[in-house]
Parts: sequence; structure tokens; C-alpha cells
Amino acid sequence: MTTPVPAAERGMRGALDDGLMLTWRYLKRIPRIPELAIFAIIQSIMFVLLFSVVFGGAIPLPGGASYTEYLMPGIFVQSLTFASATTAIGMTEDLHKGIIDRFRSLPMARSAVLFGRSVSDVIYNGGILIVLMVSGFVVGWAVHTGVIGLLLGIGGCLAYAFAMSWVGVWLGLRLPSVEVAQQVSFIVILPLTFVSNVFVPIGTLPDWLQPVAAWNPVSTLTASLRELWGNPNPFPSEGIPADYPILVTMGWMVVMLAVFAPLGVRRYRAMSS
Repeated sequence: MTTPVPAAERGMRGALDDGLMLTWRYLKRIPRIPELAIFAIIQSIMFVLLFSVVFGGAIPLPGGASYTEYLMPGIFVQSLTFASATTAIGMTEDLHKGIIDRFRSLPMARSAVLFGRSVSDVIYNGGILIVLMVSGFVVGWAVHTGVIGLLLGIGGCLAYAFAMSWVGVWLGLRLPSVEVAQQVSFIVILPLTFVSNVFVPIGTLPDWLQPVAAWNPVSTLTASLRELWGNPNPFPSEGIPADYPILVTMGWMVVMLAVFAPLGVRRYRAMSS
């Protein structure tokens, strides 16, 4: 009988193998519970149709630009931001069902469970993003900068989803129940997505709120996507977020990973001790 080798003795390669194994474990739940993917897809399509139809003729843009083209990058970012709530709720549910306890008893890297959850959620959200983009093309959204711009934007979306998933992981490990995770996620994410440039240009917000919205990572990623894809991007004419939205977005991702990934792993280790 082979004795399991502790993760500490297997090094970085062992930790990566553990993380990928758990990524596959999380992904296998999708076909087993197809309702999750089905309703997520339906919700994504409803977001596109409702927001483009309801707001499409109500909010004029400077120069008469297409509101649908303005809106769609923001809808993508909003959906990926809300996906972090799914990560938080899933982590809390696994914790209280005892699944995390079973993982902690196995000879695997402490970060593997969290890494596997984050990567699997990014892959899952990538599928939802594809559905959103196809729906956007149907209602009149377009990419005007070619394939490279499209791929760069998709890469930015997935990187943002990975960074936000670690926020969800940390929240999920800190909260006492699934119900609390749902409420806290809603309270945190709702203002993050609405105090932004997703639905209206930042210049239409109150003066005191404009700097907050301009530096909001949801706003900077949305502005980055509009820039990469050639969509309308009426942003305040002055300030670092307006001039360098891509760099600011990358900075936000680095900060989120640098803060919440170690916090999540530390919390998981503390629970294991």
C-alpha cells in the first residue's frame, strides 16, 4: 500500500496538481446539476435583452452613439462581478456541508481547494461570458477593432473574474451561513456595479460621486473594454482612470490578488489548525 506524500514534500508542482484536480472536481458538478448552468444562461440572456430594450431609448449618449454598444461591455463586467457572489455562497455552502473538512483531512496543499474553486469559477464564467457576447451580437453590439482587440478584452474579463473570485473565496470562508453570504454579497456588489459607468456616463453623476465611480474597478474595466472594442466610451476628460483605464484595471487586479488570495489561504489554514 502506497503512503500518501504530504503536500509540503511535493513542492510547487504537487500544489499545482492538487489545484487542477480540484478544479476538475468542481467542474464535474456542472453536468451533474445542469439547472445551475441553464438558469445562469437564461439570466444572462434576460440581462442583455431587458437592459438593452428598457434603457436603449431612454439614455442619450453624446454624439448620438449607440446605447447598446455602450451598454454591453458594462453588462459583461456586471455579470462577472456578481459571479464573485456565487463563489462566496459556494464556499460557505461547502464549508457548512463538511466538504471543506474532508478536503482538509487529505494530504494536499492548503491553497489547492481555494485555487481549484477560483479556476473552476473562471472557466464557468467564461462560458457565461460567451453566451452574453452572442446575445449582445444579436441585439446590435459589435466589436470594431478586430480579433486581437476582442481577445484582449476577453482575456481582461477572465483575469478580472479570477481576481474577484478570490474576494468571493475570502468572504465565503468568513461568513457563518449561506443566507448571510447571499445578503453580504448583495450589499457589497450592488453599489459596486451601479456606482459606475455601466449604465450611464460618469459625467451624469453628482460631482462628489464622480471620483468614486471613476476609480471603481467596475468602471475602469468597462472603460477598458469599450476602448479595446471600439465601443462608445464617454468618460470624464481628465484624470488617471480616464487616460489609462487598462493600466488602472490591471492595478486593481494585482491589488485584489495580493490582498485577498493570501487572506483566503490564511483563513483556510487557520481553520485547519
